[in-house]
Amino acid sequence: MKIVLIGAYGKIGELVQKALAGAGHEIVKVGRKSGNFQVEIENRESVRKLYQALGSFDAVAIAAGEVAFAPLSELTAEKWEFSLGSKLMGQINLVQEAIPFINEKGSFTLVSGVLNEEPILAGVAGATVSGALEGFVRAAAIELAKGLRINVVNPTILKESKAHMGSFFPGVIPVEGWKVGQAYKRAILGAQTGRVYKVD
Repeated sequence: MKIVLIGAYGKIGELVQKALAGAGHEIVKVGRKSGNFQVEIENRESVRKLYQALGSFDAVAIAAGEVAFAPLSELTAEKWEFSLGSKLMGQINLVQEAIPFINEKGSFTLVSGVLNEEPILAGVAGATVSGALEGFVRAAAIELAKGLRINVVNPTILKESKAHMGSFFPGVIPVEGWKVGQAYKRAILGAQTGRVYKVD
């Protein structure tokens, strides 16, 4: 299976690579500035050029996208635009632009986050984006043609990220990273669609 991994060099991207290692899959590593190919997910033209260069493939796994962390009173139009453009529309771009290129019965795996169900202070943008992504996945699942599947992984804070994110998530028990990698593996290789795979 040829799997396009967007955000291959971030924490989650590395966990996905480990989960899929040794199974004989071809993993095409894509980053913003590194990897086999580069892409700016906020830019549809950049995304389209990526898929044109790749040719056919069987799965797209996304471990990319950012949101602004700020109190509601400080969420400026620019911070909203950044959050919605990167983590929300960036992932939607990666799905929609792939449809002409992905093989039949291929799969998409997106990433949301725990904030839409477990809000934190300064997490309004993240909560909004995560909720929107999960709604997109559920709705897109009933419309995708060619037998395509789409799922989203919803991880809580990673044990590997606790050092710099812990102050945002007081008292939240972090999850071991390998569990997130396994959730991606299930989404990519399994049979279900329209699912939110929670890892907490």
